[in-house]
Amino acid sequence: MSDAQTLPFADPATEPWYHDGRMLAMLSAAAFSLKAIFVKLAYAAYPVDAVTLLLLRMSIALPAFVWLATAGSPAAKRQPLTRRQWGGLIALGLLGYYLSSLFDFIGLMTISAGLERLILFTYPTVVLLLEASWRKRPVPRGVWLGMALTYLGLVAAFGHDLRHQGELAAVLVGAGWVFLSSLTYSGYYLGTAALIGRVGSARLAGIAGGAAALFVIAHFALTHPFTALAALPAAVWGWSAAMAIVSTVLPIWLAARAVERLGAGHTAAIGALGPALTIVFGWIILGEAFSLMQLAGMALVIGGVWWVGRSKAG
Repeated sequence: MSDAQTLPFADPATEPWYHDGRMLAMLSAAAFSLKAIFVKLAYAAYPVDAVTLLLLRMSIALPAFVWLATAGSPAAKRQPLTRRQWGGLIALGLLGYYLSSLFDFIGLMTISAGLERLILFTYPTVVLLLEASWRKRPVPRGVWLGMALTYLGLVAAFGHDLRHQGELAAVLVGAGWVFLSSLTYSGYYLGTAALIGRVGSARLAGIAGGAAALFVIAHFALTHPFTALAALPAAVWGWSAAMAIVSTVLPIWLAARAVERLGAGHTAAIGALGPALTIVFGWIILGEAFSLMQLAGMALVIGGVWWVGRSKAG
């Protein structure tokens, strides 16, 4: 599929908004960006821990993952899986949906939604370094420049959080957890390249997500009594449902439809709006502080990631 491919019947001048690839990509980015907001709102509603919150999110999303793995996948991608493919999909679920989400939820307990999103957005630079190390290839100079800009932006965003969020130790620990989330998600991203062509994107997301839900349920069962769920207020259940539906299932579906119309490259480019949207949502919904330092950090991170992608493509 070319980067500019559209559906044969699509007429940009007359098609409804829900057939517009750009609109679908923007809605997907916005839905993903709201995840951190919903997590912070749940933490504010009740003293719930990260494992419990993740259990609610993944349990509510589980039926959608099952659908993606079965009826939501094209018939051509429903061939029997080999043991190696099953093992790879389970490993992807462990990295991308379980560990990455768990580390992210823990980090959000002590840092702002804006800083969290900026740290996660650095994963393309991590992927590039992992690829270069694995294949023993030198990293181009332009890529190093882009990464320098990206991490300089993180320093600025970190300074903003330190000024407005609290103590140095708390911000450092929270940022460290989210960076671990970025590392594990980078491993997930690299792993998808080996499987997505044979398994299909919907089936991969469904099986990996379903496996992760089972990991989360097992984690909760080993560390919490299930009776504790009955004590949770309706607000926590509501924000968890929003995480599962609005910021997990919906953006996966929207992104898939956007890729069909725009191609992966253009869809990913529009997804770069994510950090800016999270910062705006945090300011409007959560009342998080906004500063020129944070704005500068956001610009440097987005610009650095864009420069890395441009240098790699060149």
